[in-house]
Amino acid sequence: MNKNVKYLVYPYLLMWIVIFVLPYFSLDNYSIIKNTTSHLGAQSTPNAWIMNVVFILLGAGSIYSGWSMLKYFWVQRTLLLIFGLSLISAAFFRHAPIDPTLPYIPRYDELHSIFASITGFSFTLFAISTAFVLKTKTQKICAAGIAILAMSLSILMFTVGDYMGVWQRMIFICSFGWMIYIFKTENHFVS
Repeated sequence: MNKNVKYLVYPYLLMWIVIFVLPYFSLDNYSIIKNTTSHLGAQSTPNAWIMNVVFILLGAGSIYSGWSMLKYFWVQRTLLLIFGLSLISAAFFRHAPIDPTLPYIPRYDELHSIFASITGFSFTLFAISTAFVLKTKTQKICAAGIAILAMSLSILMFTVGDYMGVWQRMIFICSFGWMIYIFKTENHFVS
């Protein structure tokens, strides 16, 4: 059993609370269905620091929990590192607020978009590459499935934007849940 996985489990549980409760303490026009978690952590947004702390904890927890599990797999380690660091960076360079009348720094919004995109791409590549180092056929299919799910939901975020908040929450819940599962024990990985 990987004792380090708790460093991802606790932020994951906190994430569940924050992504569904913090909207009630954010801007009045924030919608769980329409707005993303990045909007919760946006510039000039009430209590945005809470969502950004969760992003940092998830990024750091992912790296710390998975690093020892992936000790023989440098490609997966590299992709995990890129994923975690880009998620942490997205917390520091925050999204523009959903209220266009609020002040914000456009360059931070641009950097947030870049880091958020890197987070998505690196996670997808991480999941695909992990399929090659997992032991069982079921685990390999799950890894490929989570990559396809993350890509599909990302596409839905841009094509069916009225439900962007739903799609992104599904990505977070499924992706980090899968990571916790694979990082739980070394028995999941080939020797």
